[in-house]
Amino acid sequence: MHSLYYLGIILFSGLIMGKLVSFIKLPRVTGYLIAGLIIGPSILSLVPASAASKLSIISEAALGFIAYSIGSSFNFDNLKKLGNGIIIITLFESLTAVVAVDFVLIVLLKQPVPFSLMLGAIAAATAPAATIMVLKQYNARGPLVDTLLPVVAIDDAVGIMAFGISMAIAKSLLDSTKAIGLKTIFLPVKEIALAFAIGIGIGVILSIISKYSEGQDQLLTITLATIFITVGIAMKLNISPLLTCMSIGATVSNIAPNSNRVLSIIDVFTPPVFVAFFTLAGVELNLTILKNVGLIGVVYIIVRVIGKILGAYLGAKLAKAPAVVQKYLGFTLIPQAGVAIGLAMVAETAVPEFGAAIRTIILSATIIYELIGPLITKIAIFKAGEAHVDESSELTIDC
Repeated sequence: MHSLYYLGIILFSGLIMGKLVSFIKLPRVTGYLIAGLIIGPSILSLVPASAASKLSIISEAALGFIAYSIGSSFNFDNLKKLGNGIIIITLFESLTAVVAVDFVLIVLLKQPVPFSLMLGAIAAATAPAATIMVLKQYNARGPLVDTLLPVVAIDDAVGIMAFGISMAIAKSLLDSTKAIGLKTIFLPVKEIALAFAIGIGIGVILSIISKYSEGQDQLLTITLATIFITVGIAMKLNISPLLTCMSIGATVSNIAPNSNRVLSIIDVFTPPVFVAFFTLAGVELNLTILKNVGLIGVVYIIVRVIGKILGAYLGAKLAKAPAVVQKYLGFTLIPQAGVAIGLAMVAETAVPEFGAAIRTIILSATIIYELIGPLITKIAIFKAGEAHVDESSELTIDC
């Protein structure tokens, strides 16, 4: 069958399952993943693996959109208002999870370093959608919520940068044609610097061009074309499309006079892309290798949570945040979805030797995190005394 036929099956399946899981108070992204698993080769084979591989351009485009949107979090005016405390907390909760996963995998489980670095870097990412919906449902407000909202706003940006650094190092380690030396050590720095430089340059151009766009349709076309070209250039140069597109978003956010308009214009285009992206990720979930990565998957799930909780506590302590923030913030940072899935799919290309294992671990972990994360967030805000709706109220989560 034609690829468009399979794309239609993917979109319909994702939408239907997303709606069904919402009735049992789960995020729609969980439904998309489950839908992909059901229609994929692991169960019904309505969408074969060969068809899924031909739709990889959807994943590449979706990752560009995600990174572009995340870049908007790096608006310098907003960061100044948040203060150093928020930055410290975010760095600690993100990077402690990375270090914890890396340490356990490399030192205790003796896993290959490139594999461990890639999986550890993904541990930084957090999915804010489900968390924010819980806060809205229970009308939560107070010091914990005031800290949580800006942290989740910039958390994924820190995660993408950590991933870019880890990916460059992992690729260098896997290149057996090169001896380890100063050139190899500085190669990741060069790739990251190039990604930032290209992204900033394209962001400046987009900011200038956007001022002369005539109407929403023209601005949408210009923005989409810019992101597509950037992803293509980054892949051709073998640098991170995520870092490059994130740099565009950050540049536009800081210098474009109509930044909100330029950043939000893609929202009218991305919903079906994201449905297809997450459902396609589920299609590519290989259940047959779960038995081989089971222990590592369990360790990743547990150690990442420990890293998030410990990092949030240490960061909040160092920033002299209120006691309620120190005690409960880490418990609200457990959900993991879109960005983590995107990073896993990038890892599959960057380190193909370990790609299938990384993707399966992250997709499996995502489902578990999205199941338990909102519930734990709910418990945390009630324990913190910041929920202002009766606990017996129904919890509705949508993302």
